[in-house]
Amino acid sequence: MSAARVLAAGLAVCAAWAAPVQAQTPNYAIDPTHTFVNYENGHYGTTTNRGRFSTKDGTLYFDRAGRAGKVEVIIDISSVNTGVDFLNRQIQGKDFFNVADFPTATFTSNKFVFDGDKVSEVQGQLTLKGQTHPVTLKATKFNCYTNPLVKREVCGGDFETTIQRSLWGVLWGLQFGFEDAVKLIIQIEAIKLQ
Repeated sequence: MSAARVLAAGLAVCAAWAAPVQAQTPNYAIDPTHTFVNYENGHYGTTTNRGRFSTKDGTLYFDRAGRAGKVEVIIDISSVNTGVDFLNRQIQGKDFFNVADFPTATFTSNKFVFDGDKVSEVQGQLTLKGQTHPVTLKATKFNCYTNPLVKREVCGGDFETTIQRSLWGVLWGLQFGFEDAVKLIIQIEAIKLQ
């Protein structure tokens, strides 16, 4: 057999072997109506300031059997809602998130850690105000189910982490009572694409 035929046969075997693997990797779209980022930030050591961001878009590639995943979530920073209009405007302003120049943040990951068939943590990168740093999200809940309304599989969970906002250049209030540590509580659901 010629070298060209051996090479062609080898490529055909590789293609046949790779196709089922791709077919087994589910593809999901982030559901923005069930995906939010909540935050908690200490205020003068007395109370906790809380707010929420909506998500704009995102994708999830999830292979439970292969214990692998990849996610990208785009967070709408301009959607911040603290329940106080003045504080919303302050947080959106140049001294804090500067949404005029940085309207979105992005979390990306291709490292999912599993406990059995459930995701226990997601290790990734958070890009905020043009700066990127590693962040690990710990799962407090995770599940996949068939949604009776859309008749498709939905996977998601609740995740938590604590970041130091100064790493991303978010410095406003540090000198007068707003703490550097920010707890993030993320709920995320993604719908399987057909």
